[in-house]
Amino acid sequence: MMDNLLTVEGLTVDFKSKSSVLNAVSTIFFTIKPSETICLVGESGSGKSVTSKAIMLLIEYENGVITKGTVTLGNRDIVKLSNRELINIRGKKIAMIFQEPSTAFDPVFTIGQQLVEMMQRHLKLSKKQAYERGVQLLTRVGLSDPNVRMEQFPHELSGGMLQRAMIAMAISCNPDLIIADEPTTALDVTVQAQIIALLKELKEEYHTSILLITHDLSVASQLADRIFVMYAGEIVEQASMEQLFSLPYHPYTKGLLQSIPNEHQIKHKRLPSIEGTIPTLAEMPAGCRFHPRCTFATEKCREERPPLRNFQGRESACWHIKELIQKPEWLVKNHPVIEDEVDYRENQEREVLLEIKSLHKYYPIKQANKKIKAVNNVSFQIFKGETVGLVGESGSGKSTLGRTILQLETPTAGDVLFNGQSIVHLRKSAMRDRRKHMQMIFQDPYGSIDPKWTIKEIIAEPLKVHLKGISANEMENRIQQLLQVVGLNPEWSSRYPHEFSGGQRQRIGIARAIAINPSFILADEAVSALDVSVQAQIINLLKDLQQKLGLTYLFIGHDLNIVRHVADRVAVMYLGKIVEMAPSEKLFQDPKHPYTKALIAAMPKINSSHITEQISLDGEIPSPANPPSGCAFRTRCPFATEHCSREEPDFVEIAPNHSVQCHYALN
Repeated sequence: MMDNLLTVEGLTVDFKSKSSVLNAVSTIFFTIKPSETICLVGESGSGKSVTSKAIMLLIEYENGVITKGTVTLGNRDIVKLSNRELINIRGKKIAMIFQEPSTAFDPVFTIGQQLVEMMQRHLKLSKKQAYERGVQLLTRVGLSDPNVRMEQFPHELSGGMLQRAMIAMAISCNPDLIIADEPTTALDVTVQAQIIALLKELKEEYHTSILLITHDLSVASQLADRIFVMYAGEIVEQASMEQLFSLPYHPYTKGLLQSIPNEHQIKHKRLPSIEGTIPTLAEMPAGCRFHPRCTFATEKCREERPPLRNFQGRESACWHIKELIQKPEWLVKNHPVIEDEVDYRENQEREVLLEIKSLHKYYPIKQANKKIKAVNNVSFQIFKGETVGLVGESGSGKSTLGRTILQLETPTAGDVLFNGQSIVHLRKSAMRDRRKHMQMIFQDPYGSIDPKWTIKEIIAEPLKVHLKGISANEMENRIQQLLQVVGLNPEWSSRYPHEFSGGQRQRIGIARAIAINPSFILADEAVSALDVSVQAQIINLLKDLQQKLGLTYLFIGHDLNIVRHVADRVAVMYLGKIVEMAPSEKLFQDPKHPYTKALIAAMPKINSSHITEQISLDGEIPSPANPPSGCAFRTRCPFATEHCSREEPDFVEIAPNHSVQCHYALN
């Protein structure tokens, strides 16, 4: 039998404060074999990242301590090593790919300087040898112009490029184990596919073991040999990738899998979700820690803590798994997609809420005497009561378009009509009156609200600005009502943002957005940073509010599965232009633009019994300051011809309500 590369036995991690000790990871066991990829999955707060930092003994820097257990690498217990010995382990034997490469790199040193320093320390290479190897590594991870990248600073690289540089750093000293902590979070679907493919190739080439930390089960399905599901500091299920996705053995795992939007779910229906939130470290429930959110919980679950037990060649911490997997409702059923309930051939008869006409937004570059064409001649309509999805890679102009529509950015040219009236170049007082009807839900709920204000003060602000003369009693009642509408306890109104989870903070942002009864809401990546189970809750909430309040949404996102589920129509944006727009299912089933096809091909398609690999789109999106001639997508398009380089295609309707910007859309 093959020896284990890493063995974790009874690992327990506590965080100590002046008044108490909080248990974050509780007596977990797992092993990693040479050249094996295992994955820790679970919601935020489940203990995944704490486990990874404990293995690297980085937990001490966050006031954490390993109170029990061993972490054995080969035949050495890492927990007992001195700081000097640990320095020789980190980077050389165990390397880490961090979730935020922009914060992991030192901003004052070039990429090359940081790569060279790592290799000189651990491999004892000369500076010249280390530099040459750095160029080779950047080439290997797919970065163009590696000599140029070696001389660039971290802020000069895009998110995907910086993640590749981080991977080059991780493999630079040929480690036995790479810990990848959320390596694809917040990346575009195309870049995510590239990073996943790269990790697979490097594993085969260098025979490196990988410990993958993620809350994204689609990423786990592409990379993992075995999957460990964590909840509230415990491992609740362990199985091979095939076993877990074909038949989960724990109610929590089943809930996570059902929460993932996919092409088999019925259009416009609620997403299955796990109600409630993961418990805080200070409020762990007795018995099974998942029982407050489990629809199958019994009295035994509430009183006794189930151990992780072997059952049919895998492990599960559930008292009732033997009976549960026999139930017909346990299996995740797939349903055919039904067409949109609205017939978009009759759009001309529907009432237009927003009309965007030849909108441009340019940013001048004074030093180069150039302009960044972030939004370049965009025109479309949004009808009352519908949801328009806006997709495309980072740098395509989605968020700039959204902010320009709301007049948070002043257009360079073009017009925006709201209920038939132009809102461009309005006076502040007039725009403030329009703003009452147009609100925004931001990507980062914590960064978009004042951390020094209570929830009551945050929600009250738009009421004070737009509802002059509202009494204190009326405002109090309105705030209580809003908290109930978004699924929060009204008694929490005196709390501060840091006391809430990410999903709860997003609900606060939604309550603030709907406080003054707007008719239009821009949701800019409103669920991209959330766990899959919380994503489902927020998506369901947005759809419920749309039905109750008659809201119209422009939903910006990079997760195409989610956009497909929520949107009536979808617009695909590339380098400042909309290159395709169609009803949602029509676009996903029969895309006509090569870029749309590439985005859809890059989607991981998962259900409980079938997994397909992502197909990556090569190359980076060009700079909007120096776009290609002719068709902007031609530099990455496998079908491009000389005609594409000479002439820019028109945005034309090729079928009812289906428009494309491509010379060969009907081929």
